[in-house]
Amino acid sequence: MRKYCLLVLILSFVYSCTTEQKTVDLYVDVNVNTSGDGSMDNPFTTISNALTKAKEIKSTSLNTHVNVNLLEGEYYLDKPIMIDSSLSGLSIIGAHPAKVILKGSRKLVSKWQKFNENIYVTQVSPNLNFDQLIIDDEPQILARYPNYDENGGYWQGHAADAIGKEKVATWKNTTGAYFHVLHNGRWGGFHYKIIGLNEDGTPKLEGGHQNNRPSRPHEEYRMVENVFEELDAPGEWFLDKANAKLYYYPTAKINLENAKVEVSTLKSLIQVIGTAKNPVKNVTISNIGLQHTERTFMEKYEPLLRSDWTIYRGGVVFFEGTENCTITNSILKDLGGNAILASKYNANLRITENHIYDCGGSAISFIGDPSAVRSPAFQYGEIVPYSEMDTLLGPKNELYPRNSLVENNLIHRIGRTEKQTAGVQIAMAMDITIRSNSIYDIPRAGINIGDGTWGGHLIEKNDVFNTVLETSDHGSFNSWGRDRFWHPNRKVMDSMTLEHPNMYTWDAIKTTTIRQNRFRCDHGWDIDLDDGSSNYHIYNNLCLNNGIKLREGFERVVENNILVNNSLHPHVWFANSLDVFKHNIVAKAYQDVGLKGWGDDLDYNLFSNEESMMKSQIYSRDIHSTYGDPQFKDPSTLDFTVTADSLASTIGFKNFPMNEFGVQIPALKKQAKTPTVPVLNSNNRLVEDKSPTVEWLRNSLKSVDSEQEQSAYGLNSAAGVIVLGVWNKSPAVQNNGLKKGDVIIAVEGQPISTVKDFFNMNQNHQNKGRLEVVVMRNQSEKKLTIQTK
Repeated sequence: MRKYCLLVLILSFVYSCTTEQKTVDLYVDVNVNTSGDGSMDNPFTTISNALTKAKEIKSTSLNTHVNVNLLEGEYYLDKPIMIDSSLSGLSIIGAHPAKVILKGSRKLVSKWQKFNENIYVTQVSPNLNFDQLIIDDEPQILARYPNYDENGGYWQGHAADAIGKEKVATWKNTTGAYFHVLHNGRWGGFHYKIIGLNEDGTPKLEGGHQNNRPSRPHEEYRMVENVFEELDAPGEWFLDKANAKLYYYPTAKINLENAKVEVSTLKSLIQVIGTAKNPVKNVTISNIGLQHTERTFMEKYEPLLRSDWTIYRGGVVFFEGTENCTITNSILKDLGGNAILASKYNANLRITENHIYDCGGSAISFIGDPSAVRSPAFQYGEIVPYSEMDTLLGPKNELYPRNSLVENNLIHRIGRTEKQTAGVQIAMAMDITIRSNSIYDIPRAGINIGDGTWGGHLIEKNDVFNTVLETSDHGSFNSWGRDRFWHPNRKVMDSMTLEHPNMYTWDAIKTTTIRQNRFRCDHGWDIDLDDGSSNYHIYNNLCLNNGIKLREGFERVVENNILVNNSLHPHVWFANSLDVFKHNIVAKAYQDVGLKGWGDDLDYNLFSNEESMMKSQIYSRDIHSTYGDPQFKDPSTLDFTVTADSLASTIGFKNFPMNEFGVQIPALKKQAKTPTVPVLNSNNRLVEDKSPTVEWLRNSLKSVDSEQEQSAYGLNSAAGVIVLGVWNKSPAVQNNGLKKGDVIIAVEGQPISTVKDFFNMNQNHQNKGRLEVVVMRNQSEKKLTIQTK
């Protein structure tokens, strides 16, 4: 009998697990006066009431899925919506993302009076503190110097004297002002609060912790805000906290008598938080708008290993300890900090079909926990000695995001306050797919991977452009890989990686793939694999402006890409880098810097001209490459498909689709911009009016090709190689070598006429490591010995 009862219990359990999941619908209408039972006809008035009911339902029926349906209206939250594991199997569904708005602000009842000719003032509640003012759904500008200018570049207007003594002396009260300034290398920004004055009249600053590569503040790119005396332009405002008064300089279209006035009071709106052992599962957020949160630039920031980043581990929508959760078809705008952040353990998180714009921080971030990293180091110069290093492969625990999807999102105008930001940021994560997103109009990278831990990411079909607008030395796609093999002393790193050639695979255990994207960066590289980035496969990408940079790292396979108007930038490669560059179309010679070796295989590429190809052949690379016009089908419409009779077919290049870049959801695609069409330079044409400029040891060379140049340089004939520009650290320039304006007319006793001749002679004497040359300098011949290594 006991065995029979046990069998019945087992069968009942199996039956309950295989039966259809029950769904309960609850409704919330913020516009009704009396809260009901949550039915369609008698809805709740608050989301918190609905969540309380959902917990009650699930406490007795765990497998029941609860839909909380939000009807049209503005939902002002007094605290973030908290979803824990007891609410697994919950959906919050709005009627329409533009008509169901969750707000981190509150309404002000204001009675405005004239303060002076332009400024109005109203009393506010004592102790009310806010840093965002929204009037008639438009964010206003905190009083600042210099005044806001959308086209003003850095900080939308900057001034070297932003906190100069003379400027500060004009302010009655400096305490509480914010000082925003770029990193001296423009690698992001710093933010400070002014807490008083020093004896010499300069401000006392608190903050500056927002970048992982500390530097002195930039001397020019500075801005200050929250100063009453700078309230001098339409749209600006100032809160006098001591006297509980709000001052505002209205724009022409604002009528303060009937204006809707709101102020931000929350940093986060939705927090889905569980643990790796007890995760929140199967929660979906859809069809809602999220707006009006506080800025977070003065919060605590964490360093993200040895990348250049620190980050505030928070977001308007925050996920931690989750499985199979989703945010989709939502609008996130006018937010003070990060929009969506996935922290620590998250599996199968889906972020799809959202419109994210006008945010102070990053749009989407995946940030693991450093405890999951073996032998982590946290700043550029910090090291863990090899003798103390954990040498096992991969993560140490489960506290990292994995197997997640970012797809069909429209992201633009983020990083409005914080500059070390990205459209999508990945750090200490694995197997993140970033697909079919449009990302543009941002201060730094569109997509950023901060380290090699632990790879496996797939980045495909994205349209990323108009990036690095307020910083420098970066790319539309950017990455670092300062992992266990990486060392700030290059000699130590060379020695360590020669002794342990597979060391880079300890952290970058999976290959990251970048394929079929369209990138354009006018202020950096289209694709920038910086310090240590390893184990990448990059193919079928259209790079519209500044090519692909591969800095020190290992095993980067770059093939079948189109590099319009540019080329490969190999920087400080290892002798045993294993890098491959094949079947690509390039417009210029390789822009190499400080190489220990030329990779595993550079060949079968199409160059625009013979000189560019020959530069590589000096180093016994690109032996099977060719040169000529790639014959793009219609560059004026961004169609860089090559025609059937293109020389590209001879090097194994294969066309890839030109109509699949960026967001594909019709409603978002209609709103999305596309990159500016590049103007093809002469190097992209088969027939050229002038000789091409070619980079050699980072010096710019071109052939003399006109009588005008012969006359200008005092030559006996229109023959020779003009040095158009030099790099001071180039071996050919050092020790009284080449100078800008020299014309090389002979090499090793032989006259030369063209760059091609120069490269031939260079190749013939490559083993010597030097060349005896004759240059025409200031219309006089001069003999030089120049180093080529």
